[in-house]
Amino acid sequence: MLLVTGEHVLTLSCPDRPGIVHAVSSVLVTTGCNILDSSQYRDPDSDRFFMRVHVAADPSVDGASLRSDFARTATEFAMDWRIDPAHRPMPTLVLVSKQDHCLQDLLFRHRTGALPVDLRAVVSNHPDVRDLVEWHGIDFHHVPVTPSTKADAEAELLTVVQQQQVELVVLARYMQVLSPEWCDRYEGSAINIHHSFLPSFKGARPYAQAHDRGVKLIGASAHYVTADLDEGPIIEQDVARADHTHTVEQLARVGQDIEARVLARAVLWHAEHRVLLNGTRTVVFR
Repeated sequence: MLLVTGEHVLTLSCPDRPGIVHAVSSVLVTTGCNILDSSQYRDPDSDRFFMRVHVAADPSVDGASLRSDFARTATEFAMDWRIDPAHRPMPTLVLVSKQDHCLQDLLFRHRTGALPVDLRAVVSNHPDVRDLVEWHGIDFHHVPVTPSTKADAEAELLTVVQQQQVELVVLARYMQVLSPEWCDRYEGSAINIHHSFLPSFKGARPYAQAHDRGVKLIGASAHYVTADLDEGPIIEQDVARADHTHTVEQLARVGQDIEARVLARAVLWHAEHRVLLNGTRTVVFR
């Protein structure tokens, strides 16, 4: 992927008040930045303001100096904010178990440059996908998980994350529950995918359960991981129609296709700094 230097993305949220856009624009202009794209949203429920600005900076302006120049304005408006390189592939780790449809889709998109991520490694609690991952030239780590080794396995996972300097963790059908401590540590930087039957059809064989109930919609949800299992802030969802002719296997294939697409969109938008947390919800500047 071509790395374009001199472009940055500013994302922020703060209590809403007059003058935010003017203040942000003024700082950027006076520090030698040209605004290429800007999106903003005011949430009437929380009375918070959200903004994403993509800028091209003067060659003499780097990310550190831009952050330093912006800090005073950020403090004045009580902003939660960050400035990131616009086109730097985000260091990413994928977690997977035996179902590999989401992993295969991510590997293909990564290989073709369709996702702005630097896929550093894949971790699985099963060895099944090793050949696939290594064929793509990605490091593979087999970290088995049992009830008695769960804490040790999570510590090993944390070691991989830290050694690879990972900024985004993607749970691509990783069928293990992460501890509340782990979830809190990576709040807003770990994405999970699952079918959208929840909470109706929990546990094993959800598509069989859905078939038994004659569902008419098949869907998937991508969300940030939290200690509340499968209830984190939603980034993206999609659905497809189903009818009485669908078998359990056909429902599962439809669902897997949707899961792969939804997860890829969530990863793309996160890596492009388009997703801002808004309490239990998200703001997504597409």
